[in-house]
Amino acid sequence: MDIHFDDAPELPRWLKPHLPFKRRMAHTDRGQIHFIDHGEGRPVFLMHGNPTWSFLWRKVIARLEGFRCVAPDLLGLGLSHKPLRTREHSLKGHILVMSQLVRALDLQDAIFVGQDWGGPVAAGVAEQCQDRVHGVVFANTGVIRPRRPIKTKAFHRFSHAPVVSDVVFRGLGFPQNILHRVQGDRASIGRLERKAYRWPLRKIHQRAAPLALARMVPNGESHPTTATMDRIGGWVESWKGPAALVWGVRDPILGRGLRRHREALPQAKVWETQAGHFLQEEVPTPIAEAIRTVHDWR
Repeated sequence: MDIHFDDAPELPRWLKPHLPFKRRMAHTDRGQIHFIDHGEGRPVFLMHGNPTWSFLWRKVIARLEGFRCVAPDLLGLGLSHKPLRTREHSLKGHILVMSQLVRALDLQDAIFVGQDWGGPVAAGVAEQCQDRVHGVVFANTGVIRPRRPIKTKAFHRFSHAPVVSDVVFRGLGFPQNILHRVQGDRASIGRLERKAYRWPLRKIHQRAAPLALARMVPNGESHPTTATMDRIGGWVESWKGPAALVWGVRDPILGRGLRRHREALPQAKVWETQAGHFLQEEVPTPIAEAIRTVHDWR
């Protein structure tokens, strides 16, 4: 599939100083993908999760001089195209379009980095583009096979509740209006950050993705994400190359997941922090250090 590129739209005056990076738009068969494309050097592919966007990576990118940082917005989030229906989202679909972007940009010998849903997407892209992978860095995510029997947290079970989940996610702008509550330091997502995460989803019709990505979490063997996660987990377990894990143990969602990821990637260098879920806001320096360690791996 041919992808063509052009410049990204202007940002609001209040936001522009906080994203002083080159930004571009990729036109794909599934819609436009907005992404940061900043710097020169070894490519670092930075993938966010739910319900954030590439703004989340700004502090990490500022610490990565000497790298080419590519940070896309998932379809449905940030400044990327926003499908109106939740069924238009699938882990397999997000991996496919991001793999197309990596190939179109011809990223070679790259480091793939992911947090939250960005972990499975980045790992899935790495699995699809294995000849382009130098190493991986994962932070508060799940890139391993789901534990059997498959169980989900209350947040994800609620996303399947008829009617009320639509009202809360779409009508009330959940969960982007409470992101500070999953942080180790709640002040790390202050007034500016809250505004920045709400802004791309300020209209009700734009809010399908946060609900869709919550429903994308496997809740049984027949769930469409389960087989994809098993394949990704198998690839991660087979990866013997450069790897790092950066974890926030005060994350109420994924803070306890470090042990199983250490077992899956025994060669990984580990940074264990007191951060919460969105580590990029609290501890950007260890993430940048992890990326540099993978870059310098011997």
